[in-house]
Amino acid sequence: MSGGGGDGSAAALSARGCRIAGAAPGLLDKGFDLYIADPFDRDRNPRGILNLGTSENKLCYDLIQERLTRPDMNYLEPHLLQYSDTQGIESFREEIAKFLTEYAKAPKALNPEHIVVMSGCCAVFATLSTVLCDPGDGYLIPTPYYGGINSKTWLYGGIQPVHVPLYSEVTDEESHPFQLTVEKLEAALQRAKEQGIRVRALILINPHNPLGDIYPAQLLKECLEFAHRYQLHVILDEIYMLSVYDDTTFTSVLSLDCLPDPERTHFMWGFSKDFGMCGIRVGVLYTRSHEIRKAVNQLAVFHGCPGPVQYVLSQFLSDRDWLDNVYFPTNKKRLREAQNILVDGLTEIGIPVFKSSGGLYVWADFRKFLKSQTFEAEMELWWKFLDEKLLISPGKAFCCYEPGWFRMVFSDSIDNIYLGIQRLEQMLQTENDKAVENKKSAVEDELSNSENEPSMIHTNTPLDEVLEVYSDMKRNCLLKSFMQLETKQNMI
Repeated sequence: MSGGGGDGSAAALSARGCRIAGAAPGLLDKGFDLYIADPFDRDRNPRGILNLGTSENKLCYDLIQERLTRPDMNYLEPHLLQYSDTQGIESFREEIAKFLTEYAKAPKALNPEHIVVMSGCCAVFATLSTVLCDPGDGYLIPTPYYGGINSKTWLYGGIQPVHVPLYSEVTDEESHPFQLTVEKLEAALQRAKEQGIRVRALILINPHNPLGDIYPAQLLKECLEFAHRYQLHVILDEIYMLSVYDDTTFTSVLSLDCLPDPERTHFMWGFSKDFGMCGIRVGVLYTRSHEIRKAVNQLAVFHGCPGPVQYVLSQFLSDRDWLDNVYFPTNKKRLREAQNILVDGLTEIGIPVFKSSGGLYVWADFRKFLKSQTFEAEMELWWKFLDEKLLISPGKAFCCYEPGWFRMVFSDSIDNIYLGIQRLEQMLQTENDKAVENKKSAVEDELSNSENEPSMIHTNTPLDEVLEVYSDMKRNCLLKSFMQLETKQNMI
């Protein structure tokens, strides 16, 4: 029997186990681990890390708590504690089908037999990637995107992302920053072929994470047609489907009357974002393909949901009066108000924000605060935010091709949003003071050298531009020095 540790531990793993164990944690995971080790609490740990990086809806806990503690939730029968259908309890799938038919605006009633219930959308990604792709295959995905997809598809399926890079600069063919087009999908697919990567799927997140925008119906149809031409599966992650807080029209793939390739079109949704239940761990897959459901169900036994949880959520979904008159209107109102507060606060301290319509976050432009336009500088800025006890998510975590963008979550209390803006402003002010001090030192050095070498004076530098880095006390001294130097120069 070999002892633990060292090479013996590695030898205990298969090659696959070593690959999994050796996987580096993503930046989102790393940031969350730091937060867990030192979480902010207004009373018990006021100098802890304030988490505006993890996408959780904390705005409607009061509503959810009240609904989950009503008498109809207090129910337990033996069958809920026994083994059940790995696809999900039939009555729960029936309630999900009715709910999605109504709220996704499906043209006809959705079939409960096309639904698989699993322990979160992470499990859906993991199982779909395993049954749709072989190790080494690729999937097209526009960047930036939720970086957690990488590990969910790689750990099980061993597949790789094929990026479709989107940029903030608007070209003649585009109407807004980070715009997806079919031409960009075509170009990425061609690059993958040239690299010998077999692309099997296209993943679209709608509403988008981290951009927060919504795919127009026409673009959605064009993407589905593109995938059909190349016989690609399309995975639509619509986990923020009901978190649209402005008047933009959201089009679910389930609402389309005629799909180009229904057998290869797969829909995902869950309770974590729209209902603020990240800890409940329930995700939904809707696919018309019998073969795919058959394969997924073989893996679903590892990702099942407890019977009592399925019962409680069935009651939750069936209460249309509460959903329509209490929860959804209140949630939308609170999301809109919180988003406005964060955007206004960022604007006041000079941080532009990408226009968004859905999700729980904004995509903020910190590029002017980078020491250089590199991802190294972005990481340096991220660590400075953490030093100030503020967790937000860097663009690198979303595979963004431009350094300097950060995702900030607004679905938190107003007090926490204001505190986040305050900590952000303090950190940026500290950095600005350092930059001003460095600039002042450089100017003083330049003036010192100029006194010895008058011909080196830069007469095209505006005086006010130099003076602004000095305190009022030093302005007269600097002005006097300039006057003396100008006199010397005129005498030469």
